[in-house]
Amino acid sequence: MIRLENVYKIYHMGDTDVHAADGINLHVQKGEFVSIVGQSGSGKSTIMNIIGCLDVPTSGKYYLGGIDVSTMKDDEQSEIRNKMLGFIFQQYNLIPKLNVLENVEVPLMYGGIPKAQRRKRAMEALERVGLAAKYKNLPTQLSGGQQQRVSIARALVGNPSVILADEPTGALDSRTGIEILRFLQQLNQDGNTIILITHDNSIAVKAHRIVRLYDGKIIYDGPSDDPQALVQPYEEEHFSEDVILKGGGKA
Repeated sequence: MIRLENVYKIYHMGDTDVHAADGINLHVQKGEFVSIVGQSGSGKSTIMNIIGCLDVPTSGKYYLGGIDVSTMKDDEQSEIRNKMLGFIFQQYNLIPKLNVLENVEVPLMYGGIPKAQRRKRAMEALERVGLAAKYKNLPTQLSGGQQQRVSIARALVGNPSVILADEPTGALDSRTGIEILRFLQQLNQDGNTIILITHDNSIAVKAHRIVRLYDGKIIYDGPSDDPQALVQPYEEEHFSEDVILKGGGKA
């Protein structure tokens, strides 16, 4: 489904080259639930943008559904993005002046889907997230959790090959965040391929597989229940072996 081969993304900042992605090799199969995790500056946002066809690598190849999208122009990427990808954002990104149904319809409008078909598919997506009764409401009339479910319906309405969830619980209280994560797990059980972007280990472990990034490199790629999945690289860098063994300086 997703294949990144030796992907680099290099930004030139004055006399310095910043390797936001530094030789990334990543395969995600259809139906997987994968967390891409890392702290600020780890490269996870860069990888999300490349996977989401919002950016192209400096070098390397990116295949989405067998299609090489790594050298596509903006309009070509937009078409692929609309047809194959669904996005869930931390801040929902709903349009305030549109009601719930109209917000869910937006990707279909860009795809040129006729109005009657748009309405039908948008209502089906809202039913799937339990918000069909709220279809006339404006986003401001909904709770944070409801707004996020609207954004999930919008991500689902185009029947995407991959759902990208970027810190989907970041703007929610803990209880509502747990509900959203459970919903993502259910979507995965229904057969959806989900890539969750987060800095939070407690959220990352809700996926079946964790890909941990550090300084633009993958330092772990494996099961989320493996203790190594949660190891932070600074623990080895900032403490000597003696200190670690004695438990000194660690919380």
